[in-house]
Amino acid sequence: MASGNGSSTRKKVVLAYSGGLDTSVAINWLRTTKNLDVVTCTLDLGQDGTDLKATEAKAKKIGAVATYTVDAKDEFCNDYIRYAIWANALYGGKYPLATALGRPLIAKKLAEVAYKENADFISHGCTGKGNDQVRIEVSTGALHSGLKTIAPMREWIYTRDEAVAYAEKNGIPVPVKKGKAFSIDENLWGRSIEAGPIEDATIEPPEEAFLWTNSPQDAPNAPQTVVIDFEKGVPVALDGKRMKLLDLVLKLNEVAGEHGVGRIDQIEDRLVGIKSREVYESPAATVILYAHHELETLVLSKDVLQFKPTVEQKFAELTYNGLWFSPLMDNLKVFLEHTQTRVTGQVKLKLFKGTMTIAGRTSPFSLYNKSLATYGTEDSYDHTAAEGFIKIWGLPLKVWNKAGTQGEAKRESTPQTPRKKA
Repeated sequence: MASGNGSSTRKKVVLAYSGGLDTSVAINWLRTTKNLDVVTCTLDLGQDGTDLKATEAKAKKIGAVATYTVDAKDEFCNDYIRYAIWANALYGGKYPLATALGRPLIAKKLAEVAYKENADFISHGCTGKGNDQVRIEVSTGALHSGLKTIAPMREWIYTRDEAVAYAEKNGIPVPVKKGKAFSIDENLWGRSIEAGPIEDATIEPPEEAFLWTNSPQDAPNAPQTVVIDFEKGVPVALDGKRMKLLDLVLKLNEVAGEHGVGRIDQIEDRLVGIKSREVYESPAATVILYAHHELETLVLSKDVLQFKPTVEQKFAELTYNGLWFSPLMDNLKVFLEHTQTRVTGQVKLKLFKGTMTIAGRTSPFSLYNKSLATYGTEDSYDHTAAEGFIKIWGLPLKVWNKAGTQGEAKRESTPQTPRKKA
């Protein structure tokens, strides 16, 4: 949806606009300092409680000549989150990559709007210390090589207090006050919280930082069982009710969040070379990724399960590092899709006080054969075959050991020729 196309002859910049502090002050700065017409592009990626019409109105009030609002929730689920599920994607073994997954989609829409508006520049509210500047600029460059980037938070403002002061001076409404700001990024796959008290890695994150999850001690005193059905690696039903991926993720955010599942506190290695303390809330992502991996252990072969984590780690690194539109990523996605052919089945999980445990798995493609695994009377395993297997399996070690023993004996029995004196 677009509105308010301007007729000015000034050059245009397309700003990735969230309605928050940094991008709100950027509208005014791009207009007055850079002498550009500002076109905003806002994506609906499932941010909690965001009034997109109010965001559009705010952008126009500050001075945008045109606004675009794009409902990208289904595209985000189908073209980005789906691959992350197939990859069991966690950066640093913890972070489900919510913000990182959203950035290439934002960049894609920025490039589309820039092409439509014949704009020369794109802009964003990312700081010079963050990963998102890299993700957006590398992605837009890959999709629209002629675009140039203006980064106000890198070129002009360096602290959030400075941004708040500028907003107050210029009458720009912002949702934070100087000295008290968390930096928040949200989409339906997760919520990122940083800055303020989060920067002190020696203390527990303050409870007011969390909105999607109950504290485990305040979660219900009785566990709740959830059942997720997968088809070819994609969640398609929750507790027996079929639904599209978007609705399933949103519902699981509520259910798992109520039980305190999905809080993440991580010391993270940023792409730009520094360590940062990051806090995340990802209830649905945490549950889905866990359940998906458990189903894979049931249906994938041993060699695939041993090799696939190499691809998963590379997928997570490429996503985190802003290389979503790279040739390597294209090839990884093909591999991941092929691994999901038999990842169909049902996983039952028990949620309780911030934890989740497996309560059952089933699949028509299950490689678990009870009659082979059991020690009971229905055992169909040929125990006598084990003797020959052990002989063949251990043969290389016997040969190695025998050769070493013989070699040492031969060396000790061979007379040593004394060296001649020089």
